[in-house]
Amino acid sequence: MDYSIVDLKQQSAAAHREAAEILVAAFSLTAPKAWPTVEDGVQEVQDLLAEQDCILLAALDPGGEMLGWVGAQAQYDHAWELHPLAVQPGAQRRGLGAALVRALEEQLRARGVLTVYLGTDDEVGQTSLAGRDLYPDVLAQAAAMHNVDEHAFEFYQKLGYVVVGLIPDANGFGKPDILMAKRLLEL
Repeated sequence: MDYSIVDLKQQSAAAHREAAEILVAAFSLTAPKAWPTVEDGVQEVQDLLAEQDCILLAALDPGGEMLGWVGAQAQYDHAWELHPLAVQPGAQRRGLGAALVRALEEQLRARGVLTVYLGTDDEVGQTSLAGRDLYPDVLAQAAAMHNVDEHAFEFYQKLGYVVVGLIPDANGFGKPDILMAKRLLEL
């Protein structure tokens, strides 16, 4: 797949809307409540563009069509949150998401960021955690978690991220947020 990675902040308003459309399409099956409409996606993109400490990268095909994008926001002095990663459904499973994450990590390393973290929700029953009461031993549940229907946590594991915790019932009973992180700089 041929593409270039560019700074989304430097793109046009039309490109920002395209990013919103990709966001809605990419999450429609796995997290349908996240951004149910394009207007919700537009608001998310606008909110991210307004953040001072935010990196937004987009992958464009040779014709300038956006294939996907990724963002990160400063949340702590030395840790940034990867949020979001969205790839057009037709462009998924071709290495584009991994390339976007790696490009983002390079920019974070250049800023001296030690850790990047993310939350990857299970709203539709894609992991063994779904539909269950994860209390009282949440960490044991996290350690025993496995994929049952192509949940994104395995994608992130392949990129070196590890599960660092869970937020049980984050999206309603039995719909946890899986917290993952990766150290970017060796100490």
